[in-house]
Amino acid sequence: MEGLQTIWLWVGFNLFVLVLLALDLGLLHRNDRVISVREALWLSLGYVVLALVFAAGVFAFMGQESGYAFLTGYFIEKSLSVDNIFVFVLIFMHFSVPPKYQYRVLFWGILGALVMRAALISVGAVVIESFHWVIYIFGAFLVFTGFKMLVTVGQEPDISKNRIVTFMRRHFRVTEGFVGNQFFVRQNGLLYLTPLFIVLVLVELTDLIFALDSIPAIFAITTDPFIVYTSNVFAILGLRALYFALVGVIHRFHYLKYGLSLVLVFVGCKMLLNAYFDAKVIPTHWALLVTAILIAGSMLISLVRTRNAPHQ
Repeated sequence: MEGLQTIWLWVGFNLFVLVLLALDLGLLHRNDRVISVREALWLSLGYVVLALVFAAGVFAFMGQESGYAFLTGYFIEKSLSVDNIFVFVLIFMHFSVPPKYQYRVLFWGILGALVMRAALISVGAVVIESFHWVIYIFGAFLVFTGFKMLVTVGQEPDISKNRIVTFMRRHFRVTEGFVGNQFFVRQNGLLYLTPLFIVLVLVELTDLIFALDSIPAIFAITTDPFIVYTSNVFAILGLRALYFALVGVIHRFHYLKYGLSLVLVFVGCKMLLNAYFDAKVIPTHWALLVTAILIAGSMLISLVRTRNAPHQ
């Protein structure tokens, strides 16, 4: 009976996500248009409220440990998604993507991200359950990634030399410019890619790269696949709205990267300590508190240090 309830839990949650996506694309944003900051802020708030309501349900029906694990995973993923936004801004600027087409790219990019993350989480859960020693690899990877992020905070990727872009332009027919909101187009009987499709591929790959950091980070908090998956999904669902809410002020969150790097180091150490002692050396609620302090502190420092920065 418990197995059947678990299946219905997964099915019900994924149906809920599909309904949200259908409402988003089919009702709220059926036509390509520029998303105002005001609308983006309300959408972001709506997704945060949905996540908190879901967290309340987790606390009520799955217990405090699962509730704290969901909130910690959600905050980590939500914060790391801001790092995604830094790269999205660079990609859209490099390709001069019109603002009215950016939402379409992010919608399909995030839909693909949901599928990829579901696959990665499924594989990760099976691997950790079958090979406990993998936890040490995950933990060490998080610590290494955190320190690497600290060292490379000021560096930005050079999209003009991106190998994926070079490969696609060399091996596929690509139109000179955008063709409306189309990813593919036929010209003279031949199928062409548009630059918008290349942008979509880069957005997908960006999320895949960031997922390699964020998913192990959440597995450091809990190995429950449902909690890992739902916390990821709720954070990703609000990423589009968060992008349009922050795109004009994203330069003011420079110091957030320092906070995120320290979070990765912390959860990596937590994972290693808990695995070594085979006990909750660092309880989940303490992990939530430390994560919140690091993220909130780095955001506050960012806003204070950049309060006189020019609007971009």
